[in-house]
Amino acid sequence: MTETDLDTIPRITPGYRLQWEAVQDCHVLLYPEGMVQLNGPAGAILEQVDGRRTLAEVISTLEQAFGEDDLSADVLEFVSEAQERGWIRFG
Repeated sequence: MTETDLDTIPRITPGYRLQWEAVQDCHVLLYPEGMVQLNGPAGAILEQVDGRRTLAEVISTLEQAFGEDDLSADVLEFVSEAQERGWIRFG
């Protein structure tokens, strides 16, 4: 992804659903064929992927929440992987 991609709006792919699973103490991504157990950063990123916020807004929100100055590389790396796996899409 390039910096121009920061204006794109990610959304969770239809048929997938993010939810907190208290028993497993983590976020999970549910889909018709199964479930993906997410680590803390992945869950935090996907919580911000609501189909309304741009990637720049997602990154800014996470930086404020975690008191970090530059999470863009980490967020973009995860978003790219999530897109490759079909968990999210843009548009």
